Amino acid sequence: MAALAWLLIPLFAALGAAIWASWTARNRTAGDVSELAGYARFREAMEKSHSGSGVV
Repeated sequence: MAALAWLLIPLFAALGAAIWASWTARNRTAGDVSELAGYARFREAMEKSHSGSGVV
């Protein structure tokens, strides 16, 4: 029975590694459009001239 336990440990580790690899390799392009739009808004805000006291 102890030998079976020692054989199951690497099996579970390999299964966990396969699940982790499939999770990290998933397609995440659905959120790119909103992220790019947010980045464009950020750049527009940074390009605007500031009407302040001139302090940087």
